[in-house]
Amino acid sequence: MRIKTITAFVCTAFAAVAGIATYLGSTPAQAATATTTFAVTATVQATCLITANPLAFGTYTGAQIATTATVQATCTNTTPYNVGLNPGTATGATVTTRKMTGPASATLNYSLYQDSAHTINWGQTVGTDTEAGTGSGSAQTLTIYGLLPAAQYPGPGSYTDTITATVTY
Repeated sequence: MRIKTITAFVCTAFAAVAGIATYLGSTPAQAATATTTFAVTATVQATCLITANPLAFGTYTGAQIATTATVQATCTNTTPYNVGLNPGTATGATVTTRKMTGPASATLNYSLYQDSAHTINWGQTVGTDTEAGTGSGSAQTLTIYGLLPAAQYPGPGSYTDTITATVTY
């Protein structure tokens, strides 16, 4: 009888374990989680970029010519800036009397202004003759007003100059 009792006990124990396994298998598993946080940082440095378009007076016949070009300053939002224009590359040029150089080193005088009335010279001294602005994060267009005075009669040919536009911020 002992073998029957042990067999019955083993069968009962196996059935109990199988029942527990079935119960555990039908219950959804509970997932454990843990969380944390972390900082994300950046430092925005004040910066500006500058681009310019050519200024072309066209064909000069001795009559005054006025024309325009643009310069664009793109600065970080709220960044104050100044745009200056240098005298150019001709010998003896200044910010008030710029010169294009032509054949045989002949020169043709011209001026650059901040206003269409040609009264506010555009130079390169911050706080004196530069154009000031405050960055918006987008390109800001500034107009350069060029004036080629009348009654200049150098030799015929092509005259050129190169102006450097500088943004100070």
